[in-house]
This record gives sequence, C-alpha cells and structure tokens, in this order.
Amino acid sequence: MQQALEEYILQHIDEEGDYLKALYRETYVKLLRPRMASGHLQGRILKMITGMICPVQVLEIGTYSGYSALCIAEGLQDRALLHTFEINDEQEEFTRPWLENSPVGDKIRFYIGDVLELFPPMNLTIDMAFMDGDKRKYIEYYQMIMEHLSPGGYILADNTLWDGHVLDEPKANDRQTQGIKSFNDLIAADSRVEKVILPLRDGLTIIQKKKN
Repeated sequence: MQQALEEYILQHIDEEGDYLKALYRETYVKLLRPRMASGHLQGRILKMITGMICPVQVLEIGTYSGYSALCIAEGLQDRALLHTFEINDEQEEFTRPWLENSPVGDKIRFYIGDVLELFPPMNLTIDMAFMDGDKRKYIEYYQMIMEHLSPGGYILADNTLWDGHVLDEPKANDRQTQGIKSFNDLIAADSRVEKVILPLRDGLTIIQKKKN
C-alpha cells in the first residue's frame, strides 16, 4: 500500500489510544523485528472482528510484544478470555508487564512455551483463534485449532501473502515460505471451512469452521 494512502486510512479510522501508541513505540525502540507488531490498522480490525464474533474463549499463537493481544482483548465481552502463547521465553520480561498493566489485563492469560504442547491438555473449546506464530508450523497450528474450535468459530491467520513471496517458487531452505504456501493450499482445499484472504499488510486469512 502506498504510504500516503496508508496515512489517509489511519486518519479516518478509530485511534489506537495512548497505551497502544506507547507500546508500539517501545516495541520499535527495544525489540528486534518490530514490524512483527500488528500496528494501528490491523489492531483496529482485530478489535472490531472480535467484537463482531463475540467469542468466549480466544487463542492467540505468537504474542510478541502484546500489541495484537491487547487489541483482541479490547473487543472481548465481559467474562471472555484470551489465551496468548509466546514460545520465546526471552520475550516475557518485555511483554508480560505491558499485558498485565493494561486496562484489559484481566481478560488476558499469557503463557510462555510451545502452544502445540501446552494448549491441548487445557481441554478448552475456543470460538476464535489468531495465528501469528512460526510460519513453518502453520499447518500444525491449524490442525490443533480445528480440534478445539467450536462449530461456526473463526481462525484469523496472519502473514498469508508473505510479502508476495507466495507467488514465487521458494528455495529449498526457505521453510517459512514453504510453510505459508502449503498452509494456503490446505485451506483452499478444506471443505470443512469457508475462507477469504484480505490483502491487509502481509495478508490476513479469515477462516470460519462450518456449523454442519
């Protein structure tokens, strides 16, 4: 998207708020790969979609600095919870205070470790999931989520256009591009779900598990 057009969009949507602005700024100052944070536009979309779905239990894979988690939590109704998992234990010192000290901290449960190992034993039925973890494991995440997703529930999968590299033939050692392309092909062929890819930032796929 052209920079001028993006700025126009940001001027005509809801503001992100001072707390999120501060978190985004600190993410860029203190963390590697700050572009991994969702940011203003995607954050407002996550909040609105969450509010539309009205999930009771939400799973997030890939917390990073916590920006997307806070936006999802903003859209949750009373007594709803977000369970967010971050595999990088070095991230905890930065992220946990931002989550726990936020106005929506009571709606967030933050876990450090491999979601593929930690989440299944929790035996939760979820109504929505946001996937933004290891691109090489997207299919594994998807298979796990589908086992715990309520009929009619939603999965939001980030980075599914992968900066346009989905149009290229990936190199043999480029497992992330391979993972995204394989995931996209799997979703396209899965008759259990309805799906659409939004060309937002790096691509956002919205997937709904059919009720029947």
